[in-house]
Amino acid sequence: MAVVENPTQLPATLADDLDLIAEMTGDFARSYDIEETLRVGLAHISTRMEAEAASLFLMEEGSGELVCRACFGPTDVTGLRLPNGQGIVWRAVSRNATELVQDTRDDPDFAARVDDDTGFRTRSILCAPLSVRDERLGAIELFNKKGGGSFDSDDVRVLQALAASAALALINARQAAAMAERQALSRELALASDIQRAMLPKERCAEFPIHGINLPARGVSGDFFDVVELPGGRLAFAIADVSGKGMNAALLMAKTASLFRCLAKRLDGPGALLQAIDSELAETGSAGMFVTMVAGVLDPATGRVRLANAGHEPPLLCCGARMSRIDEGLPPLGVIPEMFAAGCPESEIDLAGGALYLFTDGLTEADDDGRMLGSLGVERLLTRHRLLPAPERLRAVVAEVAPEGAALKDDLTMLVVEDRRDGPLLRRLYPAVPASLAEVRRAVTGALTAQGLEDSVVGDIILAVDEACQNVVRHAYGGSDSGDMIVELRRKGCELVIDLLDFAAPVDPARVVPRDLDDIRPGGLGTHLIREIMDRVEFLKPPAGAGNLLRMVKGLGNQ
Repeated sequence: MAVVENPTQLPATLADDLDLIAEMTGDFARSYDIEETLRVGLAHISTRMEAEAASLFLMEEGSGELVCRACFGPTDVTGLRLPNGQGIVWRAVSRNATELVQDTRDDPDFAARVDDDTGFRTRSILCAPLSVRDERLGAIELFNKKGGGSFDSDDVRVLQALAASAALALINARQAAAMAERQALSRELALASDIQRAMLPKERCAEFPIHGINLPARGVSGDFFDVVELPGGRLAFAIADVSGKGMNAALLMAKTASLFRCLAKRLDGPGALLQAIDSELAETGSAGMFVTMVAGVLDPATGRVRLANAGHEPPLLCCGARMSRIDEGLPPLGVIPEMFAAGCPESEIDLAGGALYLFTDGLTEADDDGRMLGSLGVERLLTRHRLLPAPERLRAVVAEVAPEGAALKDDLTMLVVEDRRDGPLLRRLYPAVPASLAEVRRAVTGALTAQGLEDSVVGDIILAVDEACQNVVRHAYGGSDSGDMIVELRRKGCELVIDLLDFAAPVDPARVVPRDLDDIRPGGLGTHLIREIMDRVEFLKPPAGAGNLLRMVKGLGNQ
């Protein structure tokens, strides 16, 4: 009786080949060091395929040469470099096809110099490229079948399968390494960004005379601004822009910011400060990099500013409706140290109740309907938002040129220096929604209490302001949540002046009159309450673009 063999049983040689392929594929998938795994795998491949020697070549980035990264056999040629186009290995890589050379004496591309150098004699070669689609990574090369034979078509198929698995593993490993590197870089950039943000001055209350804003175009910024308190109540300030972008610019920015904060407390005036920073940057700065910078000192008691400019955008002085540029200055810091040898010239500026605006070219070069905004565009923006409190004013200007989510072409930084000698006790922008009313009451209470007013007077004024704000929320905006209102308090002699500005549709003041108290029905007595508490209540002509301006005046007597 004949014995029927299992038809699914594979020949021993093929089974061994498949086992080797499966084993090597698993090793590649589990490996954390793919090149080391390839070196170990090369020995397994050589042993299984009965090769006397083997080499693993990988393409080197930059040079484009094939470099031997691993060897098996009697000679070690690790590090051997094959220039583009030379030898059988390059032929396999270029054609992206396995090369079987059964007798090297018959192949014109065989280079015998390696044999001459090592003493090894190459009779036959089997070389398979490491590639994934059109991406060429290198090749695996086997030398001489043991026992004097030569490689055959079965060997070709096995090596092709192993090479394909190795190439895929190498691609995956490199992608994983690149992803890990990007993640590490992202973490480093995030940390650098956090450090930069920490270097910027903390936001102060709206009544502080200097405010700034900084938006990086990337994770880190080459711009900065700073404010340093000096003896006698004076305030040193600066804004700067480092050439270039990325980490190099951020590092130079950090250095410049540190120099400013250190030297501002020791040197007399912004001219001496810029001269010292220029000297330091010229001595230790990076080639081709420079810093444009404006530094100044504000005396809040007099409203005067001393200003020095090193190659920066000319500041704008805004007094009422008039805008003027301040063009004096020297070249950027770190470029021509000889220009600073005699010092940096200073300008003496009287703010005269106005505001001084400083900004980087990220603002002037911002996109404005396909064109650069330019200095005239900046003036228009500042004029349009001049009624807003300083922090909101800066945010409103930036929001127009860099809407939320829009990509910036360059870092954008702004600084405003105001003369607040006759400034308001309070000037803040609030959303015209019910939730803002409690915040308005707290802010007004704080401002009035700081004036030493009696609690009963403070309470009455709070009632009037709260009622007026409710009218804006309920009636001017009709209960929608899309409007804003500005609350401003000023003290003029023995009078407290409260302005409430909204941007809703204009109302007819003649129709806003208190209802007769004999008319008993719910609501409608807010206007009567306001007029009872305040000494004068009137609607004034609102500034251009605004909706309604309600002025309430309270006499303070001898308080």
